[in-house]
Amino acid sequence: MQIIPVDNKQGGKDFLAVPKILYRNDPVWVCPLDQDIKRIFNPDENTYFKHGEACRWILKDDDGKLIGRIAAFIDYKSSALQDQATGGVGFFECVNDQDTANELFNTSVVWLKGKGMEAMDGPVNFGETDSYWGLLVDGFTHPSYEIAYNPPYYQDLFESYGFKIYYKQEGFHLDLSREFPPRFMKIAEWVAKKPEYSFRHFTWKEQEKFVKDFTEVFNIAWASFKENFEPLEPEYIQKTIQKAKAIIDEEFIWFAYRDGKPIAIYLMYPDVNMVSKHLNGKLHLLNKLKFFYLLKRKTITRTRGVLMGVVPKYQGLGIESAIIWNLVEVFKKKPHYKEIEFSWVGDFNPKMRKIFISVGSVSAKHYITYRYLFDREASYKRYPIPEEKK
Repeated sequence: MQIIPVDNKQGGKDFLAVPKILYRNDPVWVCPLDQDIKRIFNPDENTYFKHGEACRWILKDDDGKLIGRIAAFIDYKSSALQDQATGGVGFFECVNDQDTANELFNTSVVWLKGKGMEAMDGPVNFGETDSYWGLLVDGFTHPSYEIAYNPPYYQDLFESYGFKIYYKQEGFHLDLSREFPPRFMKIAEWVAKKPEYSFRHFTWKEQEKFVKDFTEVFNIAWASFKENFEPLEPEYIQKTIQKAKAIIDEEFIWFAYRDGKPIAIYLMYPDVNMVSKHLNGKLHLLNKLKFFYLLKRKTITRTRGVLMGVVPKYQGLGIESAIIWNLVEVFKKKPHYKEIEFSWVGDFNPKMRKIFISVGSVSAKHYITYRYLFDREASYKRYPIPEEKK
């Protein structure tokens, strides 16, 4: 086997080619757009390079055939908050062979150790947790946009190497053709119409205001339950929204206000994978025309709920339900949408899990984010889980 760092144009092409080779006979897999993956490893596009670094490798067999790839990265801001300095690995793809997987993992360990790291999480993204995060271990159905998909055997490759569960995640599916629970809708409408609250969806005309409000709520809400939380910058939110401008529906991004102050957010995208599965990762002129043609034909019938957050002071007051009530009104005008996938909810966030269940969604997919300590004798600690979830 030959492990090769990605340090030139051909290496970048090979990195993108690996999953296309490994999944060519998998009818479920959807090839991510090449440009989306490239952005993650482009310092001019990914703001995480301002406080981090990344390295990629491809792996070839003795005949020169591509058989695997991996990326390792360090976010020095979040690493400094951990019990031990922790980097990450992701974009792992590999044939079903433990020795091959070990070569990829070992290469990452050597690089991370050389940068002062003492552990690695994986598979994760060099960016926020809403994209390419976690290993799919159950529910191998259609992957939603920027959500992890992999063969079942990857779980054995990770666990046989020595990775241990850091936290678990769930993806919930909501069938929009079914009526919402009457009690839920009654309470949600009551909250939505309270005079002290107001609910507004995103508009491009006021994007600067909404980006500011989004950042404020996100940083307050996530800091309340997420260990070692690293606040987001408005610049990151702005770039994320701009990247998805072609597919954003203004009525799928909602804000709740109390007396004019932002207190809750909800972000949802049309599941563009229903279109991009026809493009094989390429967005050249012909595929762009195909992309927008399929969008216009309302080919996308599924949405992906990316995140929901409520400032702690207003949690438990039905704000989340009121946002969903507003979304129900939106879907009445867009009947071609049949399903929402809420991805994902961590086992450290049982409150959000209860909300998704209360609205009638069902747990459909399960993921694991692992941690590997370089000192194999060191004491291992899982991500903290609230008592009510244990």
